Amino acid sequence: MDLKSGYPYWAVKNGLMQAFPPLQEGLRCDVAVVGGGITGALIADELAQHGHEVALLEQRDMGWGSSSASTALLQYEIDTHMVDLAKRYGEDDAVLAYRQCAQAIELLQDKARDIRDVDFAWMDSLYYASQRRHGKTLREEFALRLRHGFQVELLEPAELKAGYGIDAPVAILSHQAARVDPYRMANRLLARLHKRGCAIHDRTAVAEIKATPRGVTLLTEAGHMVRAGHVIMAAGYASQRWLKQKVAQNRSSYAFITDPIDAKALGALGDTMVWESARPYLYMRSTGDGRLLVGGEDDRIDVPARRDARVDKKARTLQKKVSKLFPTLPLEPAFAWAGTFAETRDGLPYFGAHSQHGPRLLFAMAYGGNGITYSMLGAGLLRSLIEKRKHPLAALFGFGRLDR
Repeated sequence: MDLKSGYPYWAVKNGLMQAFPPLQEGLRCDVAVVGGGITGALIADELAQHGHEVALLEQRDMGWGSSSASTALLQYEIDTHMVDLAKRYGEDDAVLAYRQCAQAIELLQDKARDIRDVDFAWMDSLYYASQRRHGKTLREEFALRLRHGFQVELLEPAELKAGYGIDAPVAILSHQAARVDPYRMANRLLARLHKRGCAIHDRTAVAEIKATPRGVTLLTEAGHMVRAGHVIMAAGYASQRWLKQKVAQNRSSYAFITDPIDAKALGALGDTMVWESARPYLYMRSTGDGRLLVGGEDDRIDVPARRDARVDKKARTLQKKVSKLFPTLPLEPAFAWAGTFAETRDGLPYFGAHSQHGPRLLFAMAYGGNGITYSMLGAGLLRSLIEKRKHPLAALFGFGRLDR
């Protein structure tokens, strides 16, 4: 599955950080993780840190799929408003999802501090009403978040213009967001696991899966057998091939990144990510070396050749939108790319077992705009399932909610 087009900045910046040996023989382990992106890396690290014997398989080079194309905005704010989640699942579950995502950013900070050098930094998040009719919704959203203790401020037009130069009817300013280099973080986690003795194998594609009540057997395309007590499918959007039931819709999102911008010219964007209320939404955030990363212009294209052909035009459209918002900001794209992402109907991920395969085969589908924070939460959730412990998100993030 071709998951990206153009020149994703993280891959260009970091290059091929490390090659791991392809699997050359059969192996046994407690848990086999299929997928070597940021999701698989976080899950494998969580399990190994708590005493599980882990093996990880990736069909490409590590992190070379969607992780290298991710724009890596770490937010507790889900693409679906808290007020809308409350209408669908009740206020308690809506608040739980948002609160757990906020805690996930703190867990990611701990992880980044531990492995170091992954461009993790705390940021503010500015969510503005890009259409006047969205103002009422944002005010309702702000009131609900404030009532439940989230660190938010409501910015009226004068404050928004003075602080950020944005003309909009209202905005929510959150103080719980962060950034990271997802490709680098995945590779550094996997390198550490490999150094500690975990079986890490890239260029190893899985051809067949057989799940029984006692374990799971994987057969690679090269004919090698992997026998595990549990298998976690963390292969991103490619994981959907193992389910008959369609649980998400693939989309393409587009992005570009500038050369470094002077800190004075960058202004508040240096430590504040910005995104809008329109759907699909425009979003932007800075990097540690002062570049501005801009994304959006999502569409329903899921054919790599057609997506490839749109990258330059989409980048120019994004550039025009940001220039209209910030007329004095230098915005020449240095690299532009597109990547596949998936949307669920409620903006929430799926973690856990599906009835099609039984309890030993678990899925890690960190779909939506919060993929990395979801992955951090999913790591703990899946470990709880394997260890037969309860987890507060098991039902809300499980496949059972498809019937709710």
